[in-house]
Amino acid sequence: MSAIDRPSSAAPAADEIETSLYEVRKKIYPRAVSGWFARWRVALVIATQLVFYGLPWLSWNDRQAVLFDLVSRKFYIFGMVLWPQDFIFLTVLLIISAYALFLFTTIAGRLWCGYACPQTVYTEMFMWIERSIEGDRVQRMRLDQSPLTARKFGLKALKHGVWIAVALWTGFTFVGYFTPITTLASSFANWTLGPWETFWIFFYGFATYGNAGWMREQVCKYMCPYARFQSVMFDADTLVITYDAQRGEPRGSRGRKADPQALGLGDCVDCNICVQVCPTGIDIRQGLQYECIGCAACIDGCDQVMDKMGYSRGLIRYSTENAVSGKYADTEIRRHVLRPRVLIYSALLAVIVIAFIAGLLLRSPLKVDVLRDRGAMMRDAPGGQIENVYRLQFINTDEVPRRYAVTVSGLPGLQVIVRQPIEVAPATTQAFPVSVRVDPAGLNPGSHTIEFHIADVDRADVQAHEKSRFFVR
Repeated sequence: MSAIDRPSSAAPAADEIETSLYEVRKKIYPRAVSGWFARWRVALVIATQLVFYGLPWLSWNDRQAVLFDLVSRKFYIFGMVLWPQDFIFLTVLLIISAYALFLFTTIAGRLWCGYACPQTVYTEMFMWIERSIEGDRVQRMRLDQSPLTARKFGLKALKHGVWIAVALWTGFTFVGYFTPITTLASSFANWTLGPWETFWIFFYGFATYGNAGWMREQVCKYMCPYARFQSVMFDADTLVITYDAQRGEPRGSRGRKADPQALGLGDCVDCNICVQVCPTGIDIRQGLQYECIGCAACIDGCDQVMDKMGYSRGLIRYSTENAVSGKYADTEIRRHVLRPRVLIYSALLAVIVIAFIAGLLLRSPLKVDVLRDRGAMMRDAPGGQIENVYRLQFINTDEVPRRYAVTVSGLPGLQVIVRQPIEVAPATTQAFPVSVRVDPAGLNPGSHTIEFHIADVDRADVQAHEKSRFFVR
């Protein structure tokens, strides 16, 4: 074998660098911060969780106010009962959510991510628990770097115990939207939970514990698709969190009484508070990055430092690309909010919302399906008449019993043979056999179109009309 054929065992050249495609995660220790935006986050966390945890326990008409009963295929939302036939409303609701997201993102960036996204909300909750038990940023860093002691083990065990309890309660509440929560609580207390309830409680609890306790910013940076396509909805007039480099640079530390102009420095004291409070660990001074979730913690942190130094606030602030570049002053930002893209999104959203509300309000509580009897196409009836048999399936979406009268048209002399009025229980589907007779004299043999008319005895505005076929020899 020649030297050319033999595999080389020589060491790689000195200028060759091995690069890993996977960046090892560096744990982030967000620092607690207070301020206007922090108070907004706290308020939204409390509001969203009061709704999530409290809604399943509300009662309405002797039942759970909000319940998605998959077994019975009925969705109860306060006084409204939705059926599989109402799936269009869910579709429209998703469209409304999408357009609302587009609109808010176009106006002010990732508001959803920073304040109301479940990942953000539960991460905030888990960080509050962590700070309460282990302390703020410096204390947590020292605790993690210290050797394992009884105190450290106790603090870690307590933190994870509280995390797991919150996560399991979250999973329990989630399942309570699909299984009546009082029944679920009774089954849990008696250790008689079904396999599916048990699976979903633990699965959702595990997901909450893992995402909010361990993965945190990794979900926003690598798993959430919104961070990848959000820039499509941004333009030069979108309000985003920005660092004013013209005012802040060159950055550098100095005493409170020092004159930054005399030192040749900008307003940024290079304290890194903006980095320390960021839940994703980015430096906003490097410009807008896709990892930024728009929580504005860096604004609150920087404003506190500016107050201590005696400088004006707003070194880091909500602004637009055009305002920062000097195309117009910050006082003119509001004037540029109502631009064509925003107006189009707003108009489409308004039309869809109006149509959605109108559809819900005008939705008929009566739905009827007419099915022919498969046993016989036709049969003889007394008096020389021809009889066809049908099965009328009523869906009463109201939570009160209803009475319906049935008539039929399409052929002269048609008679409906059924006990009237037909009574249908509340929020149920019931089927009734109905016979239709006619004298065949003068009728052509074959199939004839007829129409059933169903009217609510107590409400003249509730009616249904369904066509079918009548066969004559």
